[in-house]
Amino acid sequence: MKKNLVIAIDGYSSCGKSTLAKALAKQLGFIYIDSGAMYRAVTLYFLRNHIDITDDLKVADALKHIELNFHARDYESHITLNGEEVSDEIRLMPVSENVSEVSAHKIVRHEMVKQQQRMGKSKNIVMDGRDIGTTVFPEAPLKLFMTADPKIRAERRFKELESKGNNETTLEEVFENLAHRDYADTTRKESPLVRADDAIILDNTNLTQEEQLAFALEKVQPFLNN
Repeated sequence: MKKNLVIAIDGYSSCGKSTLAKALAKQLGFIYIDSGAMYRAVTLYFLRNHIDITDDLKVADALKHIELNFHARDYESHITLNGEEVSDEIRLMPVSENVSEVSAHKIVRHEMVKQQQRMGKSKNIVMDGRDIGTTVFPEAPLKLFMTADPKIRAERRFKELESKGNNETTLEEVFENLAHRDYADTTRKESPLVRADDAIILDNTNLTQEEQLAFALEKVQPFLNN
């Protein structure tokens, strides 16, 4: 097997990309890279430091002061922002409401893509996001594109927020937020969310997590034998 096999998983918000990517990486013994968490962490930094996303000079300067790292704990991948664990905070609504605008910024995307590509040069990784199979790793041998019914996605996201103690956000607000993010992700000028021509569609509207993992493992098996 190659020493830098990359599995790219793209798709819409709250389609379970991270859940599948984590499970797949654990099953294969690969490193899981959550690209979405990287953009969320940048968004959190911008919010905390009142960075004007329309000011290119301030954005570029702020990126110089952001250090992101991933570490594993309890079989989960966690992200730190300048040494601070922020895995839970980046999933809250203030970040969700601003991450699309931040991630659409050309300077931000270029910096994150460079970091992501460095991660995949010498390691076997599973990376999920919006443009992994189209921009970050267009030559990835296996690309999955995940989708699901918007109502199901909103319900899943709402339950996730509830499980983390966030009872202030309504299901309607989550649904509207996802609709806004879908529009922003698919219409942005810089690396919009599109399915790569060679990506395999995984509609998990009616699939369990176990069924999704089985589907992905079946698709990756031929590459493990090379």
